[in-house]
Amino acid sequence: MTTSPLPRLSNEGIIDPLENDFSAFVFKIQANMNKAHRDRIAFLRICSGKFEADRDVYHVQSQRRLKLSQPQQIMAQERQVISEAYAGDVIGVFDPGIFSIGDTITLPGKKFAYEGIPTFAPEHFCRVVQLNSMKRKQFVKGITQIAQEGAIQIFQEFSAGMSEIIVGVVGVLQFDVLKYRLENEYGCEIRLESLPYSFIRWVGDPATDVTKLKRMNNVKAVKDMKGNPLLLFVNDWMIRMVLEDNEGLELLEFKKN
Repeated sequence: MTTSPLPRLSNEGIIDPLENDFSAFVFKIQANMNKAHRDRIAFLRICSGKFEADRDVYHVQSQRRLKLSQPQQIMAQERQVISEAYAGDVIGVFDPGIFSIGDTITLPGKKFAYEGIPTFAPEHFCRVVQLNSMKRKQFVKGITQIAQEGAIQIFQEFSAGMSEIIVGVVGVLQFDVLKYRLENEYGCEIRLESLPYSFIRWVGDPATDVTKLKRMNNVKAVKDMKGNPLLLFVNDWMIRMVLEDNEGLELLEFKKN
């Protein structure tokens, strides 16, 4: 009753959904779907071929061979464990923390990667202050898992690691969602301190030493969850000044997962 699955672009060209070889794309991750078990589900869209639960698959980003644990299809509150699925189907698999949005799953021997999902630049930023230092482990786990779902983006001080966490969102209501979920799902109380930045740019060349850039007054250097360098700006005028004073520097408005 629906249209046939469409081809999808990869780094090796267009992949035909009617090809025999299985491949899939991770488009969503959801933590705590069952609060009693603290489970974490990665949702895959099967892009080509046939999925079989008992076969080994290859996770391109981690370069690991694995079996997808308890594949299931979910409809509202109902879950059904499945043994096979086809191009166009969506399945959920338990994620021990190895999957990210934009990842590609293929058969062993196939190492192409599908084009990622754009990560758009957030416009509102807050520093997250943990109120109970005894729950540091739950706090780091909670904020990392929520960020991996794609609802928020988290950044670290460029040289300070997880000791200071900055959250970026597109809409300010996402701060309320973050606070509620950390308190109710992970038992962590936090305080959010607003930051004056309104613009963020990914540094085009990840090897760039941002500590040596010129005209960095009122500019904050951070890194994302994958270690990519970024710059936070108060206004777009500062972006132009930094580009003018640092010849060859490329700043990107969004990045693909």
